[in-house]
Amino acid sequence: MSDFVKIAIDAMGGDNSPKKVIDGLIHNHQKNKKIFFKIFGNRKEIEILINGNIDNNNFEIVHTENFILSTDTPLEAAKRGKDTSMWLAIESVKKRETDIIISAGNTGALLVIAKLNLKMIENIDKPALSALWPNKSGMSVVLDLGANIECSSKNLFDFSIMGASLYTSLYPDKKPNIGLLNIGSEELKGNETIKETFKILNEKKTSNYNFAGYIEGNQIMDGDVNVIISDGFTGNIALKTAEGTANFIVKELKKSMTNSILGKVSSFLNYSNLKKFKERLDPRLYNGAIFLGLDSPVVKSHGGTDFVGFSNSLDVCNKIVKGNLIEKIKLNI
Repeated sequence: MSDFVKIAIDAMGGDNSPKKVIDGLIHNHQKNKKIFFKIFGNRKEIEILINGNIDNNNFEIVHTENFILSTDTPLEAAKRGKDTSMWLAIESVKKRETDIIISAGNTGALLVIAKLNLKMIENIDKPALSALWPNKSGMSVVLDLGANIECSSKNLFDFSIMGASLYTSLYPDKKPNIGLLNIGSEELKGNETIKETFKILNEKKTSNYNFAGYIEGNQIMDGDVNVIISDGFTGNIALKTAEGTANFIVKELKKSMTNSILGKVSSFLNYSNLKKFKERLDPRLYNGAIFLGLDSPVVKSHGGTDFVGFSNSLDVCNKIVKGNLIEKIKLNI
């Protein structure tokens, strides 16, 4: 059991939970028997859903009937009590009973309750919300995606260290290129905070990453930059814009391929290529945002994803723990 990765599961958070969550655990367990799930939620509901599909030595259920609603404000969520599935799951990481916690529940509540229970890594002032984005040659780490509306140059510099550490935890054989998201590639572009951060990153020489300078929104998917740094306001808008554009393209392509006989014939002939295209833009592949800056890893699965998306976010959890993310951040900061 010592070589198992132990994941705390908030089974009651997100749409269609706990069914979606437990189906995701079963799906993941079929691929990887070296993960132990400590599941927090309604025992009766969870046991019926597991139904013998996860080996007994790979899970434990901690019963609670209290859980945080998607409509709760962070304050309401904190007041709901310390016996909610989310609070108990986070507390298990705090007590070192588990290595990492994942929830598909209320994002604001997860951040606040995590900050109430877990310490910040020394010398880091603010946690950042990061996620994986597809690019032409693989994946990029992007942060912050909404945890901090306003950021100082010190915060953005910390994000670069945390983002590079996350990237090397997920992809240990690669050295990341870091870019600052800006309105232009010239050094004179951007606000004072961005310019100051550029100067700091340009002057700091490190073997952990390469600083590639500024990156514009239309270059995010090029693949030349692996870690993209932004304040939470800009990053969140960029994320939502990219998600919306991907959904629009897939829907419009599907419509054009089914609206006429010629379109249907064309889609039949190109079925394999169209399938690959759709899979490349499938948001379930990139499910699992990570709160960086806390002394234990916290992962947020998209509330609206299905069991396949949740299973993919468990893969992210596994890589984060095996890649020693927290130790890497502490060493590099």
